[in-house]
Amino acid sequence: MIAIGIGLHNFAEGLAIGNSAAKGEISLAVLLVIGFGLHNATEGFGIVALLAAENVRPSWSSLALLGLIGGGPTFVGTLVGQHLVNDALSIAFLGLAAGSILYVIIELLAVARRAAMKVVTTWMLLLGLLLGFATDAVVTAAGV
Repeated sequence: MIAIGIGLHNFAEGLAIGNSAAKGEISLAVLLVIGFGLHNATEGFGIVALLAAENVRPSWSSLALLGLIGGGPTFVGTLVGQHLVNDALSIAFLGLAAGSILYVIIELLAVARRAAMKVVTTWMLLLGLLLGFATDAVVTAAGV
């Protein structure tokens, strides 16, 4: 379910990349690819966190399938976004992305609660929030 939630979120990221390319804003599309690539590199940890919490050792093929479920929608979203530019549909998919990532966060917080790591979790949430604001500042400074 975590991989599906991340996949739904990543579909909207792909839509943003595709829409940028379709509108001729190639520099924005490249910036989004780089930014999403950097932040998606860590999403595998969120996908396997619940498995680790339950002491489950998945096979390599299971990990590859989970990676495809979580990451593949970015590529599909890019293709769809490049051919379908519609503001109302984009807003709907962004809402879906927000809801799905909220689901993922809630599930991962449950794992952190079971691991009794409240202080570490709180600091990492603060760090993530600050990094999000820093990313936004870089994007704004880049003129996007």
